[in-house]
Amino acid sequence: MEKKVFLCRKSDVPGESVIQVCPKEVDDGLAVYQVDGKFYVTEDLCTHGMVALSGGDLQGATIYCPLHGGAFDICSGNAVEKPCTTPLKTYRVVVEGDEIFGLID
Repeated sequence: MEKKVFLCRKSDVPGESVIQVCPKEVDDGLAVYQVDGKFYVTEDLCTHGMVALSGGDLQGATIYCPLHGGAFDICSGNAVEKPCTTPLKTYRVVVEGDEIFGLID
């Protein structure tokens, strides 16, 4: 069952950017993205190189890993550039006022 977990405030995530959040309800950090005014949440660790994607380059809805340059679609979690092949876990997002929540299972 999904649990609604507070992640951050909308004002913490400037437009077209990504930040790392570490809620106590999650073992590893999460990445919160804002693209075209919408918010997305994925696991923050690259599935290939075990490095924080929040330190990578966000171009549109694609996050590029800072270690090897592989990339993921932040909407679906799908790997879109090699060497990454395993998809990222994505989470549904709920925005209430200025607060961003992730639905974490």
